[in-house]
Amino acid sequence: MCRSDFVNKVAIVTGGGSGIGEACAALLAERGARVLVVDRDLAAAERVAKEIGEAARAYPVDVSDPAACEAMVAEAVHAFGGLDVAVNNAGIGGPQALTGDYPLDGWAQVIGVNLSGVFYSMRAEIPAMLARGGGAIVNMASILGSVGFPQAVAYVSAKHGVLGMTKTAAVEYAKLGIRINSVGPGFNDTPLLSNVPPELIAGVADLHPLGRLGRSGEVAELVAFLASDRASNITGTYHLVDGGYTAQ
Repeated sequence: MCRSDFVNKVAIVTGGGSGIGEACAALLAERGARVLVVDRDLAAAERVAKEIGEAARAYPVDVSDPAACEAMVAEAVHAFGGLDVAVNNAGIGGPQALTGDYPLDGWAQVIGVNLSGVFYSMRAEIPAMLARGGGAIVNMASILGSVGFPQAVAYVSAKHGVLGMTKTAAVEYAKLGIRINSVGPGFNDTPLLSNVPPELIAGVADLHPLGRLGRSGEVAELVAFLASDRASNITGTYHLVDGGYTAQ
């Protein structure tokens, strides 16, 4: 039976051109939402929007640009009449290096997309949701929002920051009708791993007690629940979908 949690709802999904973002956009649309599929790669966003159909529209955005995030929300309001749901999923992996050797340009780029990009997106999304009387935001963190990982200081720092940002905004807007939560996927089979050798991917999979990488659709199911009215008493929280990684 197909759920209809998002009928008459408008959603934005950043990083919607592939991986977890693509899965989230498709599932929200399947459950009734009209979706602005946002990605800095317009061709990727257009592919996803085309596969979804009339309920979706593609839009190119670099979330590290605050003006672009403002324009993103304005496009959703113009195209669909408002904004009810936002999945702030856009992210990059960044360089791999020890903290003492980490390249400054890599730090700036990762923080700009993975942390500032979530802030810029929420800063634009929240007023539009207030104009509708409320809404739901899901920020994509990571298992690395709660644990460390070698040679990933920028990524880990950004994802830890996303948790604090989520909690703060959730407290601020709870009485105004906006719920804000974060999700922490484990290592998933997404394009972020496309340049990783197969033997390393197998090693990463073995780090999870379930013995495999996660799937984008599994994360999307959790995101859709948190964004729906079924999660009406959940805000300011961090939900893991990590194959048991952080239970060790």
